[in-house]
Amino acid sequence: DDESDNVFASGLVIRDLPVRLSNWRSEKTLQQYLIDHNVVAIAEIDTRKLTRILRDKGAQRGVIVAGDNIDLVLAKAAINEFSGLKGMDLAKEVTVAKAYEWTEDIWSLTTGHTEASNLSKHVVAYDFGIKRNILRLLVNRGCRVTVVPATTTAEQVLAMNPDGVFLSNGPGDPEPCTYAIAAIKTILEQKIPTFGICLGHQLLALASGAKTQKMKFGHHGANHPVQEKATGRVMISSQNHGFSVDDSSLPDNIKATYHSLFDGSLQGIERTDCPAIGFQGHPEASPGPHDVESLFDQFIEMMDAHQV
Repeated sequence: DDESDNVFASGLVIRDLPVRLSNWRSEKTLQQYLIDHNVVAIAEIDTRKLTRILRDKGAQRGVIVAGDNIDLVLAKAAINEFSGLKGMDLAKEVTVAKAYEWTEDIWSLTTGHTEASNLSKHVVAYDFGIKRNILRLLVNRGCRVTVVPATTTAEQVLAMNPDGVFLSNGPGDPEPCTYAIAAIKTILEQKIPTFGICLGHQLLALASGAKTQKMKFGHHGANHPVQEKATGRVMISSQNHGFSVDDSSLPDNIKATYHSLFDGSLQGIERTDCPAIGFQGHPEASPGPHDVESLFDQFIEMMDAHQV
């Protein structure tokens, strides 16, 4: 299923291009989907070798060129023009243009996607590059969701009288998103239950006084083990990020809740002076893994406690 209105990836690199549709819900081939969205792609690449290069040398600059008149000089120039993700505010590039309401529930084998009713809670979700399954999971737990642009002020959000505020995933460096950091600070001061994922988790940390850092090659994939600090429980998570919260920079009012078992990097935080949590991975991952989906239940519990 589409997770956004558009494809924001500039290109796709894969080993094999599937030529046969194998899912009964498929509507078109991957190749046709990429053509329809004007996304350049390349296949028959040894992606395992490419992965080893990235692991040894860190994230690399690159370009995909296609067609009959390939100009290596222009290709190299395009590579040299890219300075990297550090300092890039991409949330503004991918965010929604105006606010909208979301009431669509998770997919069901018997009914597909349906519109939910009798939603008792109101969540305002900041769109820094939000995935639709996040919205579906919130609706499935009884929340009416208002999605707002990344630059929406705290005053505008508070005027909507939300029961909770969600800070979405998204691309790029969190530090340049000063407009979001300022808004989150104000929301936290009002003790509104807040939940951040991926970029939203990093912005929550910055708004709380912590620091973020660029990773050598980041975390990408659907099989990342994370450990819950309080219980020692290990869960498998989906991750896709190139920045992380600096564990050593956490102020006294933030406690670490999860760590990566791959490299020990910080994966989760919780404010001790207000109802706010963050998680670096993707608990909403569709089709999975679903080990950390319970964080949405924790968010609901935070809102229930706040209402009381």
